[in-house]
Amino acid sequence: MLLLHQLPVWLIPVVLTALLVAGLAVPGWIGAVALVLVAAFLGWLAGVSWPRLAPGGRLLRVAAVASVLAVAVIQALR
Repeated sequence: MLLLHQLPVWLIPVVLTALLVAGLAVPGWIGAVALVLVAAFLGWLAGVSWPRLAPGGRLLRVAAVASVLAVAVIQALR
């Protein structure tokens, strides 16, 4: 089983950047799927850090995930 800490440090930011760029550049459902994957990762990070966050930090993380999902819907409809 491959764990997150066993991956190279640079891999996750590179993959997320590639997914974000692809999601914004490719119209249709393919771009939307890439953005949903970015939103899922952001949601996972928010969930992991949720207990230690102040209410303002929680609101910003929810807004970030919601924004990426809104752009994914827009990409899916293009």
